[in-house]
Amino acid sequence: MIIRPYRPDDFDPVNDLWRRSRVQAFPEFQAHKGHTAEEDRAYFREVVLPRHDLWVAEVDGRPAGFMAIAGDFIDQLYVDPDHQRKGVGSALVAHARRLFPSGLRLFTLQINTNARAFYDKAGFAAVRLGVSPPPESEPDVEYHWRP
Repeated sequence: MIIRPYRPDDFDPVNDLWRRSRVQAFPEFQAHKGHTAEEDRAYFREVVLPRHDLWVAEVDGRPAGFMAIAGDFIDQLYVDPDHQRKGVGSALVAHARRLFPSGLRLFTLQINTNARAFYDKAGFAAVRLGVSPPPESEPDVEYHWRP
């Protein structure tokens, strides 16, 4: 596995794994509040790409996970369901820690129990329960990691 900067030819495989990961993590939410594949792609192109540094975890020449980070804020961290629990997410977090050794922060939805367990195990501390901004407006958890 290598962690490398996002490349334009990652667009389709990264969007596909992003969508599959979200559907697996919270299927009920995706069924009721999720967006179409085209809406996801537009959001990725218009919001995620221009506002974040993107890093891709590549396994066997294909994206297995990605992280979108803005400063010390991890906005997106998703691992392809076929590669979960194989160290991909941990490698992305380790990369983020090298980039920002003084600390990191992120949010995840409260219903995303797998992500919450992952961040707890990775040494992040839940510092606040709240509600995500619209359009989701769902209960969320703010996490911080400090060395």
